[in-house]
Amino acid sequence: MENKMKKLIALFATTAVASTSAMGAIALTGAASVSYDDNGSAASATSYDADITLVGTTGGTTFTYSMDVEGSAGPNTTAASMSTTIGPVTVAADMHDEVSLTTDTGGQELESTDTGVTVSLAAPIGDATIGLDNSGNVSVSGTWSGVAISHTIKDGADTTTGSASIAGMDVSLTNDGGSTEWTIGTTVSGVALTLGSSKAVTAAFGLAGNTMTVAHTPERASKAAKAGTVNGDGANGYGTNSVASKASYTTVAISRALTSGAALSATYSSSDDSLTLKAARLSSAALRRPL
Repeated sequence: MENKMKKLIALFATTAVASTSAMGAIALTGAASVSYDDNGSAASATSYDADITLVGTTGGTTFTYSMDVEGSAGPNTTAASMSTTIGPVTVAADMHDEVSLTTDTGGQELESTDTGVTVSLAAPIGDATIGLDNSGNVSVSGTWSGVAISHTIKDGADTTTGSASIAGMDVSLTNDGGSTEWTIGTTVSGVALTLGSSKAVTAAFGLAGNTMTVAHTPERASKAAKAGTVNGDGANGYGTNSVASKASYTTVAISRALTSGAALSATYSSSDDSLTLKAARLSSAALRRPL
């Protein structure tokens, strides 16, 4: 009996080692920050945020799990997904239903469950790649003479994106269902400038780890809410929330990275004449690597 037990224990240990060696790298990353905002003429406030992300990779399969850990309600899942690649076929599973209804710029009034599995096929043909997923979307993408172009054919909402670097200027353009947005970026005397079709302008100064960024956000017009349906099958789809008007404003942000791995930043906004001080820390750790 004793010999049989020893053999069973040895067999279990061998199985455990085999399972462990089959596992890919598992990485744990986290970010935490504390912010103090004087809120201009309003009462000052202190806020904090802490997030953890776990990523496991083995072969062509990757699993990602993220959660918020601040507050007294306990950890809250923010993302859970898995993807795997088998030749030209990619299978992606979204296992967490994110809630994204309310935003400052009028998010959807209602939304459908966004969990599910997507199967896509990407086949290179010459300099282009043809893609197809199980929702019926067809995409064509490629780079020609330094210009990257991608076009996705959807039911009533085709999307085209393009980007290129021409004479020191980075240009990107997106047309989504007939609505076009673009950005142009360039660097002049060490200052990185970006201009958007929304009339937003940003300028970044300094070196990596010690920068100052000035950004101008144009005024925003108000928009009325549109009532939608739970199934999104009405004239307004899932509907949209109202958007409040907002005057244009400018922000100035100064950030500095410390040798300890922490980062300090100070941001002033002319929107409410407020100053926000923030201390953040990023961390990363590999829990297990292939044997």
